[in-house]
Amino acid sequence: MTTHEYYIKRCLEIAKNGLGLTAPNPMVGSVIVYNNKIISEGYTSAYGENHAEVNAINNLKNKELLKEATLYVTLEPCSHFGKTPPCSDLIVKHQIPNVVIGCIDDNPEVSGRGITKLKASGCHVTVGVLDTECKQHHKRFFTFHNKKRPYIILKWAETKDGFIAPQSKDKKQPVWVTNEFSRQMVHQWRAEEQAILVGTNTVLEDNPSLTVRDWTGKNPIRIVIDRQLKLPKNISVFNTEAETLLISKNEADFNMPLAKQIASILHSKNINSVIIEGGLQTLQTFINENLWDEARVFTGPTIFKHGIKAPQFSGQLISETHILQDTLKLYVNN
Repeated sequence: MTTHEYYIKRCLEIAKNGLGLTAPNPMVGSVIVYNNKIISEGYTSAYGENHAEVNAINNLKNKELLKEATLYVTLEPCSHFGKTPPCSDLIVKHQIPNVVIGCIDDNPEVSGRGITKLKASGCHVTVGVLDTECKQHHKRFFTFHNKKRPYIILKWAETKDGFIAPQSKDKKQPVWVTNEFSRQMVHQWRAEEQAILVGTNTVLEDNPSLTVRDWTGKNPIRIVIDRQLKLPKNISVFNTEAETLLISKNEADFNMPLAKQIASILHSKNINSVIIEGGLQTLQTFINENLWDEARVFTGPTIFKHGIKAPQFSGQLISETHILQDTLKLYVNN
């Protein structure tokens, strides 16, 4: 591992502190190095607040050291005015002589302009250190800008014999096939993504709240498919714990491919990641349109013998872990 890679790796580590908080901004990490020693660190604050480079600079008491330091950052410093001023301007202002960048920002408002501005000021810029790792880290951000849709995560739990729900049940609540630790992990995931989506049947059958009640974090925006606007207003998805967005026949043409329309609607709402936690019909809709990036599939020890079958899909298995008697398999869509 080279010196540059070592410090960019550290940038990636601290950037994860912004997961679930920075969206739709990317979760960037930055460190400042002087005499081969990290003298300051920073990561992106909640949306609308300081970016990583700004926090790293502000966290350093002796600003004079910046004139002989190197700033490392996972993503190209911004060059435009958004919710905050351009980070590249602040770097130039403090006369930081060296900047090392993990990957270029594909956002059309930046896309090389930050690098150009830094170089024009006399700064020595190195680009593409751990480029693949940085692009993977910023997968939500890049998917949003390059594919004009959110990063889409499918999630479901199935029984040992391949069912996601019984054929019928007595109460309007979920029938659990996994243990409490697996369910807590799902709530952690909800806190890490910007939105969560379910279909009408899931809401009517389970009356879920779709919040992070078993985890500390921000509740995702609840996206509910309700074609005929028939859901009663006294159910949990309409409580005040989180924002709820309905997708009905007024927003989408249900006679046309639906997943693509939903992805476009979420993109227009500035939502850069979503977990699909719906039932079979909703999950299979996204699978059939090949509109997904990850699938997170739990298998519990429960056996139903009869019921609603798990979705049928094809993906590359990248990991398998055990949570007591449960198995969690992670897939990516190639």
